[in-house]
Amino acid sequence: MMRKILIVFVFLTGFITVNKITMAQVDQTINLCTKYLVPPYISDGQQYKALLNEDEIAEFHITFFGGSIYRIVAASGTTEGNVVFRIYDKERNLLFSNADYDNSPYWDFKFSSTIDCIIEAQLDNDNLQSGYLMMLIGFKQTGL
Repeated sequence: MMRKILIVFVFLTGFITVNKITMAQVDQTINLCTKYLVPPYISDGQQYKALLNEDEIAEFHITFFGGSIYRIVAASGTTEGNVVFRIYDKERNLLFSNADYDNSPYWDFKFSSTIDCIIEAQLDNDNLQSGYLMMLIGFKQTGL
């Protein structure tokens, strides 16, 4: 009986510890993203998240409205520059890749007309820290 209690205690302690570490990493990733999404940019209200293995790619479908200025922010783990994101039109023509800019954690865009896009995001295997990836998209408030 005592052995079963000890096993349950060890299991629960390990589970709580892993959960706290994971939540701390998620909080740090959120903090990395939100520091670049400040006024005059406001969030579109979504958190684009994925839990990825080394070679997996997350795919998000987004509509960008013409005339608006957008900011895309991506992070994983506790340091910047470890997420590669690419933006394609719906025919899969590459419009942008932050890999061409040292995996910049954010980039600003202005579209002249409304366009449906596909955003692919993946972890940079050379700078891998976490499997948790978060992306935020904001738009620039007008009149500020």
